[in-house]
Amino acid sequence: MLVIAEKPKAARKIAEVLSGGRARWCRGKGRAGYWVFEFSGRPMVVASAVGHLFGLHTGRRGFPVFEYTWRPLWQVDRSAAYTRPYYELLSLLSGRASLYVNACDYDIEGSVIGFMVIKKLGDLRRARRARFSSLTRSELMRAFRSLSGIDYDMVEAGLARHELDWLWGINVSRALMGSVRAAAGRRVILSAGRVQSPTLAELVRREIARQTYVPLPFFRVVASIRLPDGSTIRAEVARFDKRADAAEFAREARSARAVHVKDVAERSLSIPPPYPFNLPDLQAEAARLFGYSPYYTQKVAEDLYLEGLISYPRTNSQKLPPSLDVMPILEGLGKDRNYRALVDVLLSQTGGVLRPRNGPKDDPAHPAIHPTGVLPKVGRLNRAEARIYDLVVKRFLSTFARPAIYRFIRVELDVAGRSVTMTGKRLEEEGWLALYKPYASFSERVLPRLSVGQTLPIASVSVEKSLTRPPEPYTKIKLVKWMESVGIGTEATRARIVELLVQRGYATVVRGKMAATDLGLTVTAILEKYFSDLVSVELTRFFEKKLAEIRSGSTTREEVIMSAKKVLAEKLTIYKEKFMEHAGRELAEALGALQPKDRCLVCGRRVEEGNLCRLHLLALEELARKYPEWRERLAGLEPHSYLAMVAKSRYAGEAVRELLEKHLGLALSRLAADKLGK
Repeated sequence: MLVIAEKPKAARKIAEVLSGGRARWCRGKGRAGYWVFEFSGRPMVVASAVGHLFGLHTGRRGFPVFEYTWRPLWQVDRSAAYTRPYYELLSLLSGRASLYVNACDYDIEGSVIGFMVIKKLGDLRRARRARFSSLTRSELMRAFRSLSGIDYDMVEAGLARHELDWLWGINVSRALMGSVRAAAGRRVILSAGRVQSPTLAELVRREIARQTYVPLPFFRVVASIRLPDGSTIRAEVARFDKRADAAEFAREARSARAVHVKDVAERSLSIPPPYPFNLPDLQAEAARLFGYSPYYTQKVAEDLYLEGLISYPRTNSQKLPPSLDVMPILEGLGKDRNYRALVDVLLSQTGGVLRPRNGPKDDPAHPAIHPTGVLPKVGRLNRAEARIYDLVVKRFLSTFARPAIYRFIRVELDVAGRSVTMTGKRLEEEGWLALYKPYASFSERVLPRLSVGQTLPIASVSVEKSLTRPPEPYTKIKLVKWMESVGIGTEATRARIVELLVQRGYATVVRGKMAATDLGLTVTAILEKYFSDLVSVELTRFFEKKLAEIRSGSTTREEVIMSAKKVLAEKLTIYKEKFMEHAGRELAEALGALQPKDRCLVCGRRVEEGNLCRLHLLALEELARKYPEWRERLAGLEPHSYLAMVAKSRYAGEAVRELLEKHLGLALSRLAADKLGK
């Protein structure tokens, strides 16, 4: 029996468990090797892939191209040379096997990896599937004592995903690269993708919105209120769009000289425990707490899984199933002095009745991420692994705990006829917060005891001018969460796609904030202009739905691939016949391979209209659009004063400030002022 694991660490773990520690290691070429032992009276060999050993390949040049075959990855990708020893060893071992077991991770990718090895090197008629969610002894023994048939539903969905991504990627990428070569005679590497391109387009939309942002003024009326204990509290008592309205209300508040307590209400509120972790939630929490990128968190979690310390991390489930035996996990964790007291607190809170607060999201293959109860060996975990492991353990414990209870106080004040609310809160019961320290805490906000009808003197009233803020820049985790929210990509692929945007030079990351580069802006503009359907979230989501239908059996891989080819063929043919030269020139200029015929007066980029590039043209249009609102809010504001205020604002977009402040700033300000004054 030949058992195929997804990675060497998983192969070692499977062999150690199934053999009771008696497996013999046999070295192959390079780092490849295999384990030999007896299991249930039968000889068993456990060998490993290193992720995908096969990839799609075509001998056709140019585009559109729809003919492809599956070939050994090391033959079609030079960077995959490390896979060759594993391929050759599995080829040798497969010729001697009487039975083949796909023991790769139980997800779409793992199903495809093992399936392709058995299909190409073995015999699918003698193939079985091992299904497990953690590399613990109990899970692995159960999986290998109840092997099932090959999971063709997952295999077909996985093969379709690979073929879709390949068709999208190679055709649109070749269209972009062919355009540059035709326009500038230069060979460059550009990429596009079924999920990558809509994600880049969203990043670019946010970048343009930020760069061309013109803030609007608003006015806060702030009062210093003297409390009964002699202290003062500053409170925003009103907010207005117009300065005149704010000034009038401030005069009324000063004349009133006091605020009156209209209502005081107190009640206890319950904060339920958090859901168990799925991968997106774990990535978000690790980004918040440690600043880890989603891809790094995923890698660390996968390493912990391979060590048998946590369950399979690439899951969307926020549910711990009733079949999960929780008490042995708690007993295992209780042997660690770091968790012994927490386990005792949990059992005390619940009386030993352990019901998790499951979330709404589910995954048919795997439960939520949880510790296995196996403890890490002393000194084996690096800092990141120790952090993620501790986070998973404490999240797991907290999800069984009691709610936290806090007392909420709401005080309603009357300020010159306008109601203003102040709130306070204090903790009454820690509940799950006691188990999730230091990752969650409760900040109390104390208010003095006040009674209805009480009068509080106003010490002072001021009007403060503020400006609206631009949309927040994306971080890697926020972009991953956006992908999840619109239903594109998978738990396993989203973080990798975000990293790819940076690797391709389409995005940069500075102090954790993502920004689209000029190349990213140009590639997106080309794709949106000539391949709008191919970069739309709607089309990507449509095919994600079709992949799910393959898995459920309501459609076939052949039908989905045929539909994709039809969409691609139509768009690519039109592009090739009509737009290649023009698009190639735009891309070549963004890459610096060609100089623009007409350069933007501000930055030197390609001119879109009126001696300005697209960004600075949009900035000018936004300045024109916002001026009437500024003029209304600050009655009678002159154009030159408006432009000066915007130029000095740190909330104005970079393209706006450049337009107004750089070496041509004065001339452009006058130009904008003339246009706005008409």
